[in-house]
Amino acid sequence: MVLVAEIVHDILKLMATFQTHAPGSFCLFELSTPDQAAAKRFYTSLFGWVCSDNHKSPVGVYTMFTLDSRDVAGAYTQFKRQTADGIPPYWDIYISVTSVDETAKKAAELGGKVVMAPFDVSTYGRMAVIRDPAGATFCIWEPRTIIGVETKNEPGSFCWVDLITQDPDTAAKFYTGLFGWTLLPGEGGYLHLKNGEDFIGGIPPAHPGAPPHWMSYVQVKDCDATVAKARELGANILVEPMPIGTVGRMCVLKDPQGAAFALFEATAPM
Repeated sequence: MVLVAEIVHDILKLMATFQTHAPGSFCLFELSTPDQAAAKRFYTSLFGWVCSDNHKSPVGVYTMFTLDSRDVAGAYTQFKRQTADGIPPYWDIYISVTSVDETAKKAAELGGKVVMAPFDVSTYGRMAVIRDPAGATFCIWEPRTIIGVETKNEPGSFCWVDLITQDPDTAAKFYTGLFGWTLLPGEGGYLHLKNGEDFIGGIPPAHPGAPPHWMSYVQVKDCDATVAKARELGANILVEPMPIGTVGRMCVLKDPQGAAFALFEATAPM
């Protein structure tokens, strides 16, 4: 429990406006949804985010959510090929890298699959989509004019990411080899992910039947109150608010369009 308290302390300590993201850190959280307008109504009502739409983006209308005028997340309407392939709505994660091309090549060498080869996103940056050997998909981002989000680790912004996988050992080997992450054992088989000196996420024990994916957490001041509001807005609560030892509370929910995410409330004095 001492390690968990240290992690929560680091999350709160790192509250800041970002001008850059260290390589290997989560730099963007992006919603792929079948109903962008409805998703905008839900998240602005739930977290107080403000929407700014770019009508000339490579994916059509791209929504940037802001918190106190700082970019906190992005959103776009799912492509027809995604819905045709039965891909559900989801929150995607981007990891900042120095070179997308070199990282994609290394991912393939480590047993991953390059789902979308490196390509430029206008003048904003360069990206690729990777699937790890255990089946979870993520994006890598080489920033140019856009670094990603400008705030994390404060109420209303993303603060943590868990890798849900049926093969934690294979996944751990892949990510430590690709990004140089350090893995530290926690309670109950949980593995903490550390990028340099920063705790950034974790790998829980295998969830029987759960498809491999990354689960993103939004920090909130009051988990129970936020869940109650989310329910009123049409969300489906998958895991009711529950304690994480003595340091916080968390829950898992799906937005009305079906994208899953989690909430975290720090309750321990730091």
